[in-house]
Amino acid sequence: MNMQPKTLLQKENNFSVWYNEILKRAEILDVRYPVKGVYVWYPYGYKLRNLIYAILRSLMDKEHEETLFPLLIPKEELMKEREHIKGFEEEVFWVTKGGSTELDIPLALRPTSETAIYPVFKVWIRSHRDLPLRIYQIVNTFRYETRHTRPLIRLREITSFKEAHTAHANRADAEEQVKKAVALYKSFFDELAIPYVITRRPEWDKFPGAEYSIAFDTLMPDGKAMQIATIHLLGESFARTFDIKYEDKDGSLKYVNQTCYGISERCVAAVIAVHGDDHGLILPPGVAPIQVVIVPIVYSSGGKNGEVEKVCFAMYETLKKAGIRVFFDNSGDRPGAKYYRWEMKGVPLRIEIGPRDMRSNSCEFVRRDDGSRTQVPLVDVVSAVKRTLNEIQSCIAKRAKETFFANIYKSEEEPSTKAAHGIVSIFLCKSERCGREAEERFGISVLGEAIYEDEDARGRKNEGTCMICSRKAKRVYVARAY
Repeated sequence: MNMQPKTLLQKENNFSVWYNEILKRAEILDVRYPVKGVYVWYPYGYKLRNLIYAILRSLMDKEHEETLFPLLIPKEELMKEREHIKGFEEEVFWVTKGGSTELDIPLALRPTSETAIYPVFKVWIRSHRDLPLRIYQIVNTFRYETRHTRPLIRLREITSFKEAHTAHANRADAEEQVKKAVALYKSFFDELAIPYVITRRPEWDKFPGAEYSIAFDTLMPDGKAMQIATIHLLGESFARTFDIKYEDKDGSLKYVNQTCYGISERCVAAVIAVHGDDHGLILPPGVAPIQVVIVPIVYSSGGKNGEVEKVCFAMYETLKKAGIRVFFDNSGDRPGAKYYRWEMKGVPLRIEIGPRDMRSNSCEFVRRDDGSRTQVPLVDVVSAVKRTLNEIQSCIAKRAKETFFANIYKSEEEPSTKAAHGIVSIFLCKSERCGREAEERFGISVLGEAIYEDEDARGRKNEGTCMICSRKAKRVYVARAY
């Protein structure tokens, strides 16, 4: 028996409702905490988060060292970099009292950590032998978001902000680090099967204090683009503010060149939104808290049921020893209720075993991504599970990429209609006036100049005429955006 789960509101037609229902029913986040823009991770959601960030840590640890800096930043340090704080001044939470005592110096809850980390870099970096310095941390950050908050997407407390900070002897080394950061993030999102475009943000929309900013954007089911990672070349700007110098080989003192780059739990939101369907989550096996669920097909008490459960438990032990994240659902619920539960939670593979399967020494595999069913001999279960999980990962990635690139459009005219459904590439010059006018006229956001690094770039015409002022322009991506 294969009882189909209750169908949610369709993802494509009402993404906002679908998204909130998924977070609740799949037990990712509890949104009932009594502070706007602040949420609680359910255990299942937190396991998903940790598996995603384990991939990120494994990539970061190849060249960076993890550290942890304080949450509280003295106002005098925060205010040192005027251009930087100008970008955050309306979003800062301030601590002004300790108990009932007014603090001599107000303390900011970090909106981002440049002004907390770089005074320490000044102490750590003395000589050219101290460079390059590459560190990262995964921390809570706080921003007084005044726009409509949305779990994992737009928050007042970002609970999982990975920020990397690096210092180098010269600009060329810093720019090389930017390229490495781009490659690292590509590897990360490829493992999550999240497709993306990479852009160089407009000068008027770069990170405060940066020389330039690069961003990764993916596409959500409602047709809006969502920024999922940023990389910034800081140059010497913060080094001059915080007097971060090193003694070169010739004995001269020089300012370091710096970069920083970050990812938030928007990466979790992207996994949920890009891959899920009307029945719940569809999780890439690499980050699924439960990769395989074993469901015994029993309907009443009897000796055969005991035999079925015994075989199921033996399979559970075998898969667990093989390194598979497996769960044996021997609850008293009927099979249909179990199917609904595990489909909602996005478990990639369900294994069903009933009396009929035992007679043929087999079991039935049911894939979450396409619903296909396959009979598998019990003796081949471990190898078949590993092979099937790899196939699911590949199929999820292929489907996501095809959907993504089917919703990227070229337009020589106004992009309003197409931007309602995806990302549009148009010609715009670099002036802020033209960029702002395009945003206002067409109801879009300018993501930035497209950076093409793979086969999707072939045959593209990247220079043309600005659709606002008719001057020479390059192709840029625009979209409705979060």
